[in-house]
Amino acid sequence: MADAVETLDPPPRKGGKLALIVGLVLGLAGAGAGFWASFSGLLAGGATQSAPAPEALPAIAFIPIDPILISIPQQDRSRTLRFSAQIEVNLAYQKDVQLLLPRVIDLLNGYLRAVDPGELEKPSSLFTLRGQMLRRIQLVTGEGRVRDLLITEFVLN
Repeated sequence: MADAVETLDPPPRKGGKLALIVGLVLGLAGAGAGFWASFSGLLAGGATQSAPAPEALPAIAFIPIDPILISIPQQDRSRTLRFSAQIEVNLAYQKDVQLLLPRVIDLLNGYLRAVDPGELEKPSSLFTLRGQMLRRIQLVTGEGRVRDLLITEFVLN
């Protein structure tokens, strides 16, 4: 009797793969069409929109400072600091700062000799030293003439 009662339900169909493939193809086609539309400029923010013109650079000049060698005495041995930089100045004051360059070099030489040798070895101290030197240079040259100090070499041997 158990054989007589059988259900005649058909086996489940495997149509899920076809739907997945169709969905994937349509998704890729949509992504390609979206890329093309944005790249060709059909949508706002596309690549063909003109970018605003960059602002003109400020009127500046760079005055190089000759390398300074500083002997740093320590308990067991003597070390040497090699320092060079460039001073960023407003173009209108380039000649004034150039005239005061020997005074600036003297200032930097004296300041770097007075810095604690342990401070020179710290990697983060360069930012502090740069700020201190910049402020001293601005005091010597006058307010508004020097914009920045760019350290190009700072080697402790």
